[in-house]
Amino acid sequence: MCLNNKNLKKQAAAASVGTAVILSIIKAGAVLYTGSLSVLSSMIDSLSDVLSSLITFVAVKFSDKPLTDRHRYGYGKIECVSALLQAAFIAGSAAFILYDGIKRFANPAPMRQTVSGIVIMVISLILTLMLIGFQKYVVKKTQSKAIAADSAHYVVDVLSNLAVILSLAVVHIWHIEWFDVVTALLIAVYLMFNAYGITADALEEITDTEVDVAIKDEILALVQKVDGVLGCHDFRSRVSGARMFIELHLEMDGNATLFTAHEISDKVEQLITNRFPQAQVIIHQDPHGIEEYRLDHQINGHYDEHSF
Repeated sequence: MCLNNKNLKKQAAAASVGTAVILSIIKAGAVLYTGSLSVLSSMIDSLSDVLSSLITFVAVKFSDKPLTDRHRYGYGKIECVSALLQAAFIAGSAAFILYDGIKRFANPAPMRQTVSGIVIMVISLILTLMLIGFQKYVVKKTQSKAIAADSAHYVVDVLSNLAVILSLAVVHIWHIEWFDVVTALLIAVYLMFNAYGITADALEEITDTEVDVAIKDEILALVQKVDGVLGCHDFRSRVSGARMFIELHLEMDGNATLFTAHEISDKVEQLITNRFPQAQVIIHQDPHGIEEYRLDHQINGHYDEHSF
């Protein structure tokens, strides 16, 4: 990974931490001014983002460490651990909001200074949108799972900020105070779904789920373009942070020299890495037409290993 991408990820993580701290402070002021549960729910989310963003900052720095003798695939999956911790913080925040919301239905609390709360939440919204724009740019350049997961928090913040602004406006104009509690509960439910999505994505990478079908098909199409390739089987892949690991078996003329087979394999590897610079490719060379027990057979259940 180039140095520029590493710096971008670190800058995005640092910007996230700084923004989360600022949002937490100004939203805390809004809570004191208004007594709003929906503002409190948004503030709790920002507080969890402070800790989550700190975790992301550490994960990004750690995941970019160079390969070592004991970690020859790198440290990319630390970003998945970061994403799982963030999901736990989001879910915990949502549970607290749900609990407080149920309590407030039983014992309503009056709201005050809603106009000041609206102004503060609009400022929060603008800061959040600025951060998301930068994070999206960084994710596009680096493919960082940790930054993408962190950005998902702030996308939720945009929606929650808009909902809180609407809630404060409804209370200010029509004095419907229960609307604030309902808004907070809806935000809490949305946070739960968001936590589930982040967890599912992280677990897919941790359990070495294959790359997307579209990427796999594109790689196989590139393989077939190389002269001398007569077939391809036992393709498998996994992702670790920004790195993608590709393994495949190339079928070639069994009478070709080792030098020729190596040259063909190099061309295939070059095509793949030109298209996917973050990919590391391992190629096994097979004579075309031989009968053998393959990974494809094992997965599809077509053959018995002992028949070969």
